[in-house]
Amino acid sequence: MMPDLGKYAFAVLASYGVSLTLLAALVGWSVWRYRAVKAALEAAEARVRKG
Repeated sequence: MMPDLGKYAFAVLASYGVSLTLLAALVGWSVWRYRAVKAALEAAEARVRKG
């Protein structure tokens, strides 16, 4: 159920595509950064516990 976008169809759909791509990249980067920071924190905590 898509509305008739007329001559603006390409621009609107391209904008949606770019927006979704950027959102997916941001989520991916956030997950990657979370894992890196979590690993660094666990390493630091292990050093503190060790000694």
